[in-house]
Amino acid sequence: MPEEGVALTPGNELLTSEEIVKLAGLFVDAGVDKIRFTGGEPTVRKDILDIIAQVNTLRPRGLKTIGMTTNGIVLAKKMADFKAAGLNSVNISLDTLDPNLFQIITRRNGHDKVLAAIEAALSLMPPGAVKVNCVVMRGVNDQELVDFVRWTEKRDVEVRFIEFMPFDGNKFSRQKFFSFLEMKERIRAVLPLEVMPAPGQNDVAKVYHVPGFKGRVGFISSMSDHFCDTCNRLRITADGNLKVCLFGQTEVSLRDILRENKTDEEIREVIGMAVSRKKAKHAGMDNLAKMKNRPMITIGG
Repeated sequence: MPEEGVALTPGNELLTSEEIVKLAGLFVDAGVDKIRFTGGEPTVRKDILDIIAQVNTLRPRGLKTIGMTTNGIVLAKKMADFKAAGLNSVNISLDTLDPNLFQIITRRNGHDKVLAAIEAALSLMPPGAVKVNCVVMRGVNDQELVDFVRWTEKRDVEVRFIEFMPFDGNKFSRQKFFSFLEMKERIRAVLPLEVMPAPGQNDVAKVYHVPGFKGRVGFISSMSDHFCDTCNRLRITADGNLKVCLFGQTEVSLRDILRENKTDEEIREVIGMAVSRKKAKHAGMDNLAKMKNRPMITIGG
């Protein structure tokens, strides 16, 4: 979260639930089989359960997974409702196991609520469907890498260590950057890590495990070893802009063309043109640090 916070988008500029479901249907019909609700924070939407339930009706048309990336603050008490609505995958953000450091990083209380959310998700989600996102920053939380790995011993959870990435407002610096290879080396000095087969060619994480541990460890090396050539992800922001690359500055407003009552075919054509312009790789860490982009909290994980 940027120190100064982020400006809230006026409600009339956000996609309505009907618009979200409409776009979901268009993407599923085009072959998308996984939809993830991210942020900002998806649980702050009063209609999020209804949106998930409506998107869940797309399963006969090819949808397989409905996921959510959340800060977990209110998730524990609503987890059963989310599962009933159709949610079958969840990523919960947790950058530290230290409650005091949690408050510094997130600018809020609630460390205990996030831990409770993880346990609730583990009790209700299918096997292998719970992931914990941890952004690793040198001098901030890199000393907790081994603690996080040990935390997977008894839990069927995948802790995903994510390289620190440059976005507006997050005070990115090379000094804080901690690479995937450094993470692996730090952990292997204490615990044995064995690589696991990738579940699919488009998976963004390099997955490992400690023999005998119930959980897994994933590394997302967006900066030091990018996976742009196999990335098949598209993002739609809360205000309806299509981003074909997380780091790209170019956005196409699907909200506006929806509100112009364009036909499904016209909308598909706009989406196709945007996807066709997707670049082979991002600009690189040093260049990205100089480029304007939305704060990560307004794009979604």
